[in-house]
Amino acid sequence: MATTEHPPPSRLRTWMLEGLSDMGKAGGHPGPHAEPEPAHKGQRWYRVMCLTGVDYFSTLGYQPGIAALAAGLLSPVATVVLVIVTLAGALPVYRRVAEESPHGEGSIAMLERLLSFWKGKLFVLTLLGFAATDFLITITLSAADASTHLVENPHLTGVLHDKQMVITLALVALLGAVFLKGFLEAIGVAVALVAVYLGLNVVVVVVGLWHVLTESHVVTDWSSALTAEHGNVFAMIGVSLLVFPKLALGLSGFETGVAVMPHVQGDQADTAENPAGRIRDTKKLLTTAALIMSVFLIATSFITTVLIPEKEFESGGQANGRALAYLSHEYLGNAFGTVYDVSTIAILWFAGASAMAGLLNLMPRYLPRYGMAPHWARAVRPMVIVFTLVAFLVTWIFDADVDAQGGAYATGVLVLMSSAAIAVTIAARRARQRGWTIGFAVVSAVLLYVTVVNVIERPDGVKIGACFIAGIILVSLLSRLARAFELRVTSVTLDPMAERFIRDMASRKIRFIANEPDQRDKAEYRDKIEQIRQDNDIPGEDFVFLEVTVVDPSEFESGLTVRGEVLHNRYRVLTLESSSISNALAALLLHTRDVTGCIPHIYFEWTEGNPFANFLRFFLFGQGEVAPVTREVLREAEPDRARRPRVHTG
Repeated sequence: MATTEHPPPSRLRTWMLEGLSDMGKAGGHPGPHAEPEPAHKGQRWYRVMCLTGVDYFSTLGYQPGIAALAAGLLSPVATVVLVIVTLAGALPVYRRVAEESPHGEGSIAMLERLLSFWKGKLFVLTLLGFAATDFLITITLSAADASTHLVENPHLTGVLHDKQMVITLALVALLGAVFLKGFLEAIGVAVALVAVYLGLNVVVVVVGLWHVLTESHVVTDWSSALTAEHGNVFAMIGVSLLVFPKLALGLSGFETGVAVMPHVQGDQADTAENPAGRIRDTKKLLTTAALIMSVFLIATSFITTVLIPEKEFESGGQANGRALAYLSHEYLGNAFGTVYDVSTIAILWFAGASAMAGLLNLMPRYLPRYGMAPHWARAVRPMVIVFTLVAFLVTWIFDADVDAQGGAYATGVLVLMSSAAIAVTIAARRARQRGWTIGFAVVSAVLLYVTVVNVIERPDGVKIGACFIAGIILVSLLSRLARAFELRVTSVTLDPMAERFIRDMASRKIRFIANEPDQRDKAEYRDKIEQIRQDNDIPGEDFVFLEVTVVDPSEFESGLTVRGEVLHNRYRVLTLESSSISNALAALLLHTRDVTGCIPHIYFEWTEGNPFANFLRFFLFGQGEVAPVTREVLREAEPDRARRPRVHTG
């Protein structure tokens, strides 16, 4: 048999497509196709909490400043509202998500199970667009805030003035370079970063509270100004509810919390189907992180509001995007402040690394399974380049401005949280848990309100999200189109009767007739055989009918189960269920060839109608121009014409 020798791939191509992910190694973040860890292995929950914390806790770098800009003197009151929503709303929702989706798929997988066909795929692609917004803005916003801390450091502000854009792009590029080299996400590094960062924040908070106590007039001045501006407590609460959507950044981190579940060490008795220990400890992780963050949010919003002049929070002010760093320099000196800046820059940069890892882990969970990603998307390095270039574009669009990116970040976070709340509401309703259903429905309503208000007030987020959604859907459909003729049946299983039919035909010429089942009466099969005999001028009736039922044409890869039956005591029929008639037939033909060593023949009728319309029917609904598509699938799957099953059309 003649073979065609292909030139060896270039070193660059080999390097770019090397492996699937270095993050799949022991102790690292699971890569796009890494095997999940056994339920009883992994890390202690409090260590994994630090992995979540590099994203969640790092928001302290900019959250107090954003809250002060959004709520002004009401920042502490509005932050209390945020904490109530966190503890009474977001935390119960994601504790339930951990129960329902214990392998790191998150709320998107819960909603995916509720919808089928193309509407389910498009809905998931939409949520992936908002997830991409969340993670990518995490990268760009964290890098922008890290550069802010660097530029505003008193020792460097003269040298780095007006260099924030360049520094931000350099940090994003450095992040991409680390992943191109091969990033192994070390939980130990996350533990060290979080421990140092939270320890420094404790010092800043304690010193800030000490100054508040020793300079009692600052509280009096604040409360007097607050009363003069808003009148009474009810008015303050009302205004806090109105500005609450602008503080939604403080809710980030929960989606990451469930995404890292595969790292949480379970019990010895845990199984893949019921990882009870992992679920229990993930709930501890989520609860502890939420409580720690809630304490810090309230304390930091209070001390920054009463101790920092309001003008310093505005654009160009020394506390803009770095309120706690401002206090550390102001009250603890530039040496301590510089240490605080370094710690903040490190954790913000590592938050971007966590977000990049989340992107590389999330997208391949869905797109390849839908046939909506190019083959090279299964490799990490090409995707790192794509995400890095997109991050460059986002940084340039927002001019590396932390405040400007807040809306886009909040939109991505809120859409994912709203979808999670809706998912657990549906799950509780299906479980007939009336109390939980009502509670989750209320949380869903609150989060939907916050999401809508945020979109109205800061439409940049939904615009960026819409761009990501449009890009993902366009690339996905083009990829599905490019891969339309792939053989995408993962396995072929025959029942005993089907195996008997195949063995019986192996001693003669193997002939199949593709039949679209109608009445399935005796006349249908008799007439079909007669037509095939006349069209192809072949004698006898030694045929087996193949009948495919399309179940969900939006699915891409699936196994194939073949069942045999004898109808009307005469006609042998193999029935198949698949997402595509042509793929199912091609897979069975190749399987028959492999198990018998004989080349099978299949006979078709030409399909009536416009060829383009028939191709669209095949692309969207798995039907259409069956004969030529079956032949094309066989041609791609088996390049050797001598070994390719024969397709006859009359």
